[in-house]
Amino acid sequence: MRDEPDPRVALVERFFQGTGSSYDFMVNASTFGIDRLWKRRIVSLLPTDSRRVADLACGTGILTLAIARHLPRCHVVGVELRDEYLSIARAKLGRSGLRNVELVLSRAEDYLGTEPFDCIASSYLAKYADLPRLVDKAWQMLTPGGLLLMHDFTYPPKPHLVRTWRVYFYLLQRMGRVFPAWREIYHGLPELIEHTRWLEELPAALQAHGFTDIHREDLTLYGSAIVTARRPA
Repeated sequence: MRDEPDPRVALVERFFQGTGSSYDFMVNASTFGIDRLWKRRIVSLLPTDSRRVADLACGTGILTLAIARHLPRCHVVGVELRDEYLSIARAKLGRSGLRNVELVLSRAEDYLGTEPFDCIASSYLAKYADLPRLVDKAWQMLTPGGLLLMHDFTYPPKPHLVRTWRVYFYLLQRMGRVFPAWREIYHGLPELIEHTRWLEELPAALQAHGFTDIHREDLTLYGSAIVTARRPA
């Protein structure tokens, strides 16, 4: 009997099919440039002595290449589920002149590197991920003392911020009329963010696997958050 498709993978495909060529522009425009600030914050948290870093769900390579530039002596592995996005990342890598990046086509939960990593990072993966499975793979791949860092959107905890958040997505949905490839995600993403429990589920999975130093950092009016944790040395 054929296995049923994973609904998480199906959701990613439904949201992002045909968006690769416009992704970099749209993620910057739709966040009013704040995504760049979030990426800079992620990079700033990476251990400077890292020799190997994985960027899970790397998309078009925005964070992957930023890490590689910031840590030129580090080998950076970008892992991405969708070949449409990975093809764009490969083209960007070819133009960049960077020689410390490897790109791998794989679902994040399926990837298991052949060598350990000092840090595993991701941006916008947590809300789609099978978190217990992902955390288990991260535990297997991290060196003792290694850092896991996950960043994603969050639902604002305060009523006045929720009102602003809803207006923001209303405007994005209107923009979806001009950019039809993005219509599906701009209508589906608010509900996903509102109902996802990644901020509760991720720390629970980390604790269950023995991670320590679990820390949450809220960003930009609670629009997103970073959760970090370490595999004990």
